[in-house]
Amino acid sequence: MGYGLGRENAGNKTATRTVLLTSADASLRARLRRELTAMRWEVREAAGGAEAMALLEEQGAEAMVLDSVLPDLEVSEFAGEMHSRHPVMELLRMDGVVDEGGARSPRRNELLHALRQAQEDACGPRGLGESAVWTLAPVTAPQSSAADRLAPGDKRTCAAQEVSALLREHNAGVETKRPVQATFFEEESMCLWPRALPVPLPEMVGESQGMLELARLIRLVAPRSTTVLIEGETGTGKELVARAVHQLSTRSNKPFVVLNCAAIPETLLEAELFGHTRGAFTGAVQSRMGRIEAAHGGTLFLDEIGEMPLALQAKMLRFLESGELQRVGDNETVQVEVRVIAATHEPLQQRADEDAFRLDLYHRLAVFPVSVPALRERMEDVLLLATHLLDKLGEEMPVKRLSAGAAARLMEHDWPGNVRELAHVLERGTILAEDRREIARDEIRF
Repeated sequence: MGYGLGRENAGNKTATRTVLLTSADASLRARLRRELTAMRWEVREAAGGAEAMALLEEQGAEAMVLDSVLPDLEVSEFAGEMHSRHPVMELLRMDGVVDEGGARSPRRNELLHALRQAQEDACGPRGLGESAVWTLAPVTAPQSSAADRLAPGDKRTCAAQEVSALLREHNAGVETKRPVQATFFEEESMCLWPRALPVPLPEMVGESQGMLELARLIRLVAPRSTTVLIEGETGTGKELVARAVHQLSTRSNKPFVVLNCAAIPETLLEAELFGHTRGAFTGAVQSRMGRIEAAHGGTLFLDEIGEMPLALQAKMLRFLESGELQRVGDNETVQVEVRVIAATHEPLQQRADEDAFRLDLYHRLAVFPVSVPALRERMEDVLLLATHLLDKLGEEMPVKRLSAGAAARLMEHDWPGNVRELAHVLERGTILAEDRREIARDEIRF
């Protein structure tokens, strides 16, 4: 496969006691970095495959820890390319695939120990009980069935086991509006890292049917330059969807420029989008490039597109049709190549029917519409999302977990503010819990 990087002497580059963590999951990298730094490893990090290749070209590594999902490259092909380019570097894959005949670091036991410690950190302080013990199979062992690698009769992931334990503790207690349930999935491959769920895309947490369908649509449209319209309630994570489309596209190494159309006064929005020349209006003391031009070659994300004034919509439509823009106060046109992703919490087609939004612009934007489900429509994802968000909070403060009562209280709520509200509730609960490792039921406040 051709990634476009030179191979001259690449296989001979090795930096001893240096490990490269390759994952889009910042929380995963942080936990591994903490463990490995304590063992005096020099830790380097890459959020994707292309970045990892560039780092290895600059300086080799004794070992690489490779996540099971990459935002920009297919993991198996990437691993094969790394084995070809750097045959003396050990490659530890978190999806359990064994690199038969690959290099072995003289300190591989330290790497495995760090992975085990990181696994325990992710599972949290709560014991899972004798019937729910996760065993970490060494990567050199022959592959066995998932059932052999887990305790007898148990085929759930670490986080799912933790949620199950919470729900069992709560079986004597609080009445809820809806049953407190969790959806589990069977583990099909050897896993060195316990995830809260099989993450379909970076930072997008959920195994409900709606989220899996959303992930499928993102993967379908990402490689193209098609205009995407993201619809969903406030707080559902529309910008995360836009970033996932950008990261999985061929534009991932180009700019991702964000403009919230509702956050900028109407009188300044045109200049912010298209740019302006010096003296074009009062206060324009120098020329300035607009957001569209700044995104050249990359992706422009227009949040709350429904708030764009009608007069400016006509200019936006012309740009989408021709790829040309004209700065405010300038007579010259500029050709810009950019992918546009728009988002709205309003029903744009209905607004177009009411003449509050241009119908022709709506059709230009909605070439590929995707809908982000509200949190109340995927309640099976709430506790998995909570685990993910608490891990992220743990990057700045001690990691906390939910008590059984707190977990049940989360499941009682209808979440009008969606994932954003859940993140705020958990941050509040983390603060109220003070030095305790668990968040109690009465510390979940809406």
